Amino acid sequence: MSQHLTTQTGAPIPSDQHSLTTGPDGVTALHDRFLVEKLASFNRERVPERNPHAKGGGAFGEFIVTEDVSRYTRAAVFQPGARTETLLRFSSVAGEQGSPDTWRDVRGFALRFYTSEGNYDIVGNNTPIFFIRDAIKFPDFIHSQKRLGASGLRDADMQWDFWTNSPESAHQVTYLMGDRGLPRTWRHMNGYGSHTFSWMNAEGERFWVKYHFKSRQGVEPMSPEEAERLAGTDADFYRRDLFEAIERGEHPVWDLFVQVIPYEDGKTYRFNPFDVTKTIPHADYPLIKVGELTLNRNPQNFFAEIEQAAFSPSNLVPGIGISPDKMLMGRVFAYPDQQRYRIGANYNQLPVNMPRGVEVRNHQHEGPMRYHFNPAETPVYGSNSVSPVTADAARAGEVNWEADGELIRAAQTLRADDDDFGQAGTLYREVFTDEEKARFHDVLVGQYEALTVEDVKQRFLQYWTNVDAGLGQTLRSRVAAGDSGATTTQPLGDS
Repeated sequence: MSQHLTTQTGAPIPSDQHSLTTGPDGVTALHDRFLVEKLASFNRERVPERNPHAKGGGAFGEFIVTEDVSRYTRAAVFQPGARTETLLRFSSVAGEQGSPDTWRDVRGFALRFYTSEGNYDIVGNNTPIFFIRDAIKFPDFIHSQKRLGASGLRDADMQWDFWTNSPESAHQVTYLMGDRGLPRTWRHMNGYGSHTFSWMNAEGERFWVKYHFKSRQGVEPMSPEEAERLAGTDADFYRRDLFEAIERGEHPVWDLFVQVIPYEDGKTYRFNPFDVTKTIPHADYPLIKVGELTLNRNPQNFFAEIEQAAFSPSNLVPGIGISPDKMLMGRVFAYPDQQRYRIGANYNQLPVNMPRGVEVRNHQHEGPMRYHFNPAETPVYGSNSVSPVTADAARAGEVNWEADGELIRAAQTLRADDDDFGQAGTLYREVFTDEEKARFHDVLVGQYEALTVEDVKQRFLQYWTNVDAGLGQTLRSRVAAGDSGATTTQPLGDS
């Protein structure tokens, strides 16, 4: 059978080289349906880019459970010996589609498990915490990382004005300005669920959990100088590295560990476990091995399988739930809402977003780009007298928590050891090596030099003094002496 080009509806195309015109040099006919279809399709090739996490890449793989954590969760994906297809998308937070991979930024780590009970997504980052603890501040945070209305340029004063007016950001910003803000590659960084989630076992016992994906490739930084060079010579360095490593058969692996916190401990633990700006010390709740994640297949089509992939923390499965984390509860709404805008109301019917091995059954119908539909005899409404399909609370395994209080607007409850700068100071003093501290100082001095507003400069110095008094003094001494730090080409560029 001969091969020939067709329209989207399957009709043969007479030519893909020449438009229909009145003679070889005449006007183009508007009724050239082949030209119109081709141009109209081209004009609509791009869906709106994600607002945060626009620039990224990813690959498919497999998650294998190597240990037994069934006493903590009934979720099929985490039962002993389970093997589950996965999709992992890495990304930058602040940059647009064309931005360099190697700008200093938090890296997204969005993981989908195509489980036998539906899709389960862990939408995290390469850091175990986040900048803010309440979703109502999220648009402001992202706007501060974007561009000014007049110049269209990113602005250091804008970023640091937001951070220094939001002291809860100190822990994450310390990570960001340290070595983890510039990973060697996507393969050489850890991934975290960041938030606290909930698990429930077959007996109905509930637990709080935090996810840690540890890179077997090691956690390695990139120097600011190398990052700056690559930003100008290979803006897609991370994307290229991941794709080519998998093509060579060098399949990256992450080991999954969880911290499990007894349900009742969540009420009295010294740090608020539902505050995403805090970590839970491993000495209190040690890491427990679950299994291993391997990326072993590149996408066949980047747009269809990576750009149209729609991750959301609302994608949960029986035995797994969220927690009273204000940031997480806001994300549960915001992410699917963004996907409906970005891709369309029926985005979950795209192949990359469809669940594997489980039938979708509900009364939702119609809307743009509806690919699948129920048999004609199926009612389009619930509470009907015809369909035997009903909800099943026991099978759903919904994990909830109790709450009893007045509806108010207030900060999260402070615990015994809660404050905004304490864990950031511990990270600086007790985790960073002397060499990491020296690089950290250079980065912060470089950030200070990019500031132009005097009030923001003073709050910048006080911010880091609140993290650690000695750190603040070091920075004050260096900027007073005119000691230059790491150079910067963007507010969160290579510095």
